[in-house]
Amino acid sequence: MDLRVIEKEDNALSIEIAGEDHTFMNVLKGALLETEGVAAATYDMNPEQSGGQTDPVLTIKTEDGTDALDALETGTDRVIEKADALTEAYESAA
Repeated sequence: MDLRVIEKEDNALSIEIAGEDHTFMNVLKGALLETEGVAAATYDMNPEQSGGQTDPVLTIKTEDGTDALDALETGTDRVIEKADALTEAYESAA
C-alpha cells in the first residue's frame, strides 16, 4: 500500500491511498469515526470531480489535543483488531 501525504496539520490530515477501493476505505473511515478525538473522517475517490485523481484521498479532522496522524494509527489498529476478531470467529465456527 502506497501512501502520499497531501496535507498535514496538527488537527487535519489528507492522504492518498494508492490501490484501494470503497471496501477498504469504508472500513477505515468507520474505524476512524469510532476513534476518540476524531471529529470527521471521509474519503473521496471520484476522479471526475477531483481533477483526474483515481486513488482515494482520506481526510481526517480531529479535535484540539488529538494529533491527526496519531488518530490514523489508532484507527488502523482498530481495523486490524476487527479483522483478527472476524478471523477468530470464522475459524472457531469451521
